[in-house]
Parts: sequence; C-alpha cells; structure tokens
Amino acid sequence: MNAWRKLGRLYGLPDGGLHPKLLSHAANPLPVLLEGDVVRIFYSSRDKDNRSSVGAVDIDIMNRSVVHAHKTPFFEYGEKGSFFEAGVSIGNCYEAGGNTYMLFMGWQNPEGGHWRGDVGRLRVNPDLTLSLDSAQPFMGADATDPISLSYPWVIKNANGSYSMWYGSTQSWDAGNGEMLHVINGASSSDGHNWKREGLAVPYQLNAAQAFSRPTVAQDKDGYKMWFSYRSGKGETYRIGCATSSNGKKWELALNQSGIDVSASGWDSEMIEYPFVFDHKGQRFMLYNGNGYGKTGFGLAVYE
Repeated sequence: MNAWRKLGRLYGLPDGGLHPKLLSHAANPLPVLLEGDVVRIFYSSRDKDNRSSVGAVDIDIMNRSVVHAHKTPFFEYGEKGSFFEAGVSIGNCYEAGGNTYMLFMGWQNPEGGHWRGDVGRLRVNPDLTLSLDSAQPFMGADATDPISLSYPWVIKNANGSYSMWYGSTQSWDAGNGEMLHVINGASSSDGHNWKREGLAVPYQLNAAQAFSRPTVAQDKDGYKMWFSYRSGKGETYRIGCATSSNGKKWELALNQSGIDVSASGWDSEMIEYPFVFDHKGQRFMLYNGNGYGKTGFGLAVYE
C-alpha cells in the first residue's frame, strides 16, 4: 500500500512572529508554483486575539529551503460586521474565466453565540497579491448548509465543469460532545455559480464525524481525498482518506491515509489540514502538526 514518507518540518514562524497579524501559527498551507522548484506557500496566521490573516513564505520544495519569508500579510481579516471579521482560513486555488481565485473560510465569533463560518473568495492577481472578490460570502448558510461552512476545495474537470468539496456543520454536538461537521459536495459549469449537492463523504459517529480541509487528487483509477478528522471520542485531529471512482460517491478509507502522528516532535500530538499537490512527477503533501498549525507545517512525499 502507498504511504507518505515524512520529509520533516518545512516552516514555522520565528519566536515573536513576523508582524502583529502574523504572530503565531502557519496553518492551512497552500502552494502556488513561482518558478522552477520554488513555491509560494500561503498560510493562515494569527494575531494576539487568534484572528487569522494570510501570510506567505517562498520555499524551494526539492531541497526544502526557505527562499524568502514575507513579513507582512497578503490579506487580513475583515473589519467588525464583515463575514470574515474573526479570521481567514484558506482552501485552494482554481481558475475560471481567465482569473485565478482562492477560496477561504471566513470566521465569525458573535458575542454570546457560537463561532461559525461562511465561504469567501479572493482574487489571486498576476503578481500573486490577493484581493477580496466580494464583501458578501461566496457561499453562505442555506437549507443545505444551515449552520456553518468551512474549507472549500475546487477542481476543474476534464470537460470544463467544476467540482467542490467543503465542510458543513450539521450539529454543534452530535450527542458525544463533538460536532458533526461533514464534507458536502457542489458542482458548477462556470466556477462562479454552484449547485449544492449535500453529503459527499459518509461519516461515522464515534469514528469520523468532525471533518475539515479536504484535498483531492485525481488519478487514472479515480479520485482520492485526504482530510483532517476527529472521532468524537476526545482524540485530536488525524488525517484520513476517502476514495471515489467518479468524484461523486465516496467511501471512507481511514486506514488508507498513509500518514499518522510521529513518535515525538512537532507533529506527535496531532496532524491536520493536508494539501496534496504534484511536482515533477512526485506527489507531495503539506500538512500541519501540533496546535492547529502553531508548530508550522511539514512536507511528505507519496511512495
């Protein structure tokens, strides 16, 4: 069976951070190829009040060296009243109509209420700066997703259509003290207007019921998805897997994820927020470790 070979931690913020809005955490790593083997890895970083903004670091992926750590945010959480006033957690990028977009989870933390999220969209400009596409959520709560949405992943299909997988809260407590947050699917002909299709990946209470940050790869034998999940029995995040022949009907394959926590070190307590990508004939995974990205992110290669 294929498994991920860990190549070590790639990047963690220096003590004291880089900027008041990039003080701690390098969560949700998202790579964009610059040139050669150098990728710009965007990540979500926090200020003193745990509100996340988007930072970036340029890394040579083949020799795993930092080329340049950008010291200011590329995009900041919103002002009070905005749908991303409590933070921005990034998903992935896709192209539509000649533009490149980055989807994100916009956090809200209402006073006296439960935190929640909507999906927003950023424009990735030709110089790789980021700008808000709309002050309104790209996808907000509705009958299919009544409570909270998270971490979207979009791919463009061979026929020009688009598929999306994203998190959706069904309940803050499924009866065991853990939320039921599932992965739903959506489809689009143009990348702008989406038809929500409900549950995509099956869940199992007390085994896999709190999912986040799906990442999908397509091969000749179908689709494979990795995601972070919690069981509902009190364990921290692990990275799980699901498989599909057509990208619509998925089967859980938790024992096929090929990666687990390390015996010691920066990713020994939890692993989460995977991002799978291919480069020069190899498949890589960026992922976070302890503390929801507080210890930075690492790299693994699929063998």
